[in-house]
Amino acid sequence: MIIKTWLVKHISQFKLLLHLAAAAPLCWLAWQTYTEQLGGDPVQYLTHFTGKGGLNLLLITLCVSPLAKAMKWGFLLQTRRLLGLWCLAYALIHVGIFWWLDLIGRVDLLLSEVIKRPYISLGALALMILIALGITSFNHLRRRMGRHWQRLHNWVYLVAILVPVHYYWSVRSGLTEPSIYILLALLLLLLRYRKLLHWPLTKGIG
Repeated sequence: MIIKTWLVKHISQFKLLLHLAAAAPLCWLAWQTYTEQLGGDPVQYLTHFTGKGGLNLLLITLCVSPLAKAMKWGFLLQTRRLLGLWCLAYALIHVGIFWWLDLIGRVDLLLSEVIKRPYISLGALALMILIALGITSFNHLRRRMGRHWQRLHNWVYLVAILVPVHYYWSVRSGLTEPSIYILLALLLLLLRYRKLLHWPLTKGIG
């Protein structure tokens, strides 16, 4: 009860803490890069680090609504947008590193990879959906879009499937971790099974 009261009164400070927590891994990654601590394949390390960071933030974002409902902490719903935008930021950095460092900034190579490699195709589709969700996440666009806003943002459920599968298909060994991510995503979707029965026409995104 004390924690809830503090959070309700200091929601702005709580959001700031979330911003700092989301930014901290990127700061650590920048330090590792500067001090050359990225191992024998720094490009792969950077790509995987940012990709997993985006996936973690995606799952954390999807945890907010069930947690808010279970604990009756409705104010937590105010944090979904900032977590979702950080998820998008990590995804853009992830793709940017792959494109700039792995494909030397060539658009033709990027398009070729998207077409040739199924796991990259899934990642590209997930990124396009996240960009659409990020652009329309602000209140004035939400008001202008009306009920169409909710229908669009329900596509985050598809992203919750695409991204873990993208991770699973991208690795050649050590499938345990990506398998766990897939199970976690399925669990979070299972908590919403009633809404998913009518997806994407459902009214709520929780």
